[in-house]
Amino acid sequence: MARLESLDIPLGTKMPKFILRDPDGVIQVSDYAFGKKGLLIVFTCNHCPYAKAVWPRVIRLGMYAQKNGVNVLAINPNINPQYPDDAPTEMQNKIKEWGIPFPYLIDDTQKTAREFKAQCTPDIYLFNTAQKLVYHGRVDDNWQDESKVTKEELKEAIEDLVSGKPIMGEQYPSWAAQLNGWNKTYLSDRLKRSERFQSSSNRNFSILLFFCSNWYSSTNF
Repeated sequence: MARLESLDIPLGTKMPKFILRDPDGVIQVSDYAFGKKGLLIVFTCNHCPYAKAVWPRVIRLGMYAQKNGVNVLAINPNINPQYPDDAPTEMQNKIKEWGIPFPYLIDDTQKTAREFKAQCTPDIYLFNTAQKLVYHGRVDDNWQDESKVTKEELKEAIEDLVSGKPIMGEQYPSWAAQLNGWNKTYLSDRLKRSERFQSSSNRNFSILLFFCSNWYSSTNF
């Protein structure tokens, strides 16, 4: 399993837009995913040892972030027939087993991961309410042994964001397993399906907005 570190992405970079679903088919639209203080996105998976080692911490930090107005999304870009542990049905199992309290989404074409320039699992992005990147680094300073952690960089970044302060301190990259590769023919087919799904989702969402708008304008309060 090859190791990579996350890329140095300029702070202030605008968040790419996406439409993804969870294993139960519930759709998440990026523009509507933000909390009052921002959004935390973690590209991760089930089987990677680096991801598995920090999942408990990610869950606790996610709960902390949500309590303080920062919404959380986990995204699995490792949906690959060669890795059945990362199949959507296994994601459902992990949601129940680990008690994941935020949406865990399927990026089965890796289109969203590529647009974010995600390299590894976990790869972590924290955005403010202007949808601009304020933190892109590791969870803490010891992914292997939580008992030896001396600096919780992600938690500190969340605290600064919630408090309206600039994110202080150096941001160290995640150092973890690279995303699984794809057979080009299979990936091309999945991308076409994804584009059809997103086109259909956008159309259905527009119809819903139109219906709600007409209903609202015709209703007397």
